[in-house]
Amino acid sequence: MMTCRLVALAVDANDPPRLARFWEEALGWKIEGAAGDEIPLMPTDDTGFHLVFRAVTEPKTVKNPIHLDLTTASLDDQSESVERLLGLGARHVDVGQGPDDKHVVLADPDGNEFCLIEPTNKFLAGCGRLGSITCDGSRDVGVFWSAVLGRPLVWDQDGETAIREGDGSGAFVTWGPPIPAKHSPSRLHLEIAPLRPADREAEARRLVSLGATLIDANRQGADRVDMADPDGLEFRLFR
Repeated sequence: MMTCRLVALAVDANDPPRLARFWEEALGWKIEGAAGDEIPLMPTDDTGFHLVFRAVTEPKTVKNPIHLDLTTASLDDQSESVERLLGLGARHVDVGQGPDDKHVVLADPDGNEFCLIEPTNKFLAGCGRLGSITCDGSRDVGVFWSAVLGRPLVWDQDGETAIREGDGSGAFVTWGPPIPAKHSPSRLHLEIAPLRPADREAEARRLVSLGATLIDANRQGADRVDMADPDGLEFRLFR
């Protein structure tokens, strides 16, 4: 059976170099192969995908339906990480967390929300600094992405689902309430590629059969197909 691999999480950025430097410090990854308005940030651990920052002119205006969860090794590490990232341009942000929540919610210099998770969190135990790509979404979309990437659901309870990339020791990708409105704007996008590059057209057809939709044909490129998952969140299929 054909499957895809997760290649990158793309981030729309008003200032790609600045945002890439921020996340380089946040994750301990390295900027490599920067070209113009596209800045790749490559993992220094066994994470199987990278981040890529691409220039856009539009400012962020609404909460993203996708955010990153970062792990911490101790309460001191969590506190020190918060202070360090605030010094690099992050800010505290309220997304509805309660006073008893142990994670800390920040926004990066472009306003993209992310969390520093408490060290006692058992779900992300064993992950690197990047614990999870955390997505708003239905159970159906978690099942969709499990089929797309050929990864079993490692969590499937109460409408929340998760897969884990790599050999089972990598970052999670999770979905759970709230379910985003169709075509909710997001400055973060999953980017995938067929395991066999020549199979892109066949793979695009498979993804449609699983519930994906094609985005406006005028936005297709020679090297990619823009699509949306069953919840309407956009992603890209590359060669």
